[in-house]
Amino acid sequence: MVELELDDGLAVLTIDRPQARNAISLETMDRLDEALDKVGDARVLVITGAGDRAFVSGGDLKELAKLRTLEQAADMARRMRTICDRIAAFPGPVVAALNGHALGGGAEFAVAADIRIAADDIKIGFNQVSLAIMPAWGGAERLAALVGRGRALMLAGSGTILGAEEARRVGLVDQVLPRESFDDGWRSLARSLVNESSGSIKRVISGASPDEAIDAFAELWVADAHWEAADKVMNRGK
Repeated sequence: MVELELDDGLAVLTIDRPQARNAISLETMDRLDEALDKVGDARVLVITGAGDRAFVSGGDLKELAKLRTLEQAADMARRMRTICDRIAAFPGPVVAALNGHALGGGAEFAVAADIRIAADDIKIGFNQVSLAIMPAWGGAERLAALVGRGRALMLAGSGTILGAEEARRVGLVDQVLPRESFDDGWRSLARSLVNESSGSIKRVISGASPDEAIDAFAELWVADAHWEAADKVMNRGK
């Protein structure tokens, strides 16, 4: 249901529910929490879906339809928002590899990541309005931070579904790759982020003060990894 691959600083979390187009059920939420507990000291986290049809198709409507009270609805939304918040708060870069369509809650799951890489044939949209509801897993706020308040209201308020290239143009997707090279492409990017500096860069980009940014730089400067890399550069060609 939820698979976790750990490979030398890279953690890949895959939702694998082919019978439900990788939709998120209450049990999936439990498995996601458990997987996040096990990422350990990974430097980069990738979230993706199994197959090539769906990244995450949203919440599992067949199961979530059992939730009929205000309290049940709020508890479910709070539960999944907490998981998305955990993903967003991961100390290193988080990459969403959009292997298939990301709709409704799937789009919310995607924007919890720092970077979104999409196969060129996927669609993404905050189309919860088609069910007469709204994004509740933190996606509306994160969408606004990515594309601006007005565009976020237009997209989520109308339930517009975008193709990969259009999503890239508005800033919802960062990179679009051909389907045939998608798996190699996202792995290559994720692997390139597995280094000593990317976590510090994420902290600064996320709103560190000038003093905090300088302190982060200074800590990297005095670390052995910096001097080992610097020595290689200074001695190149000798």
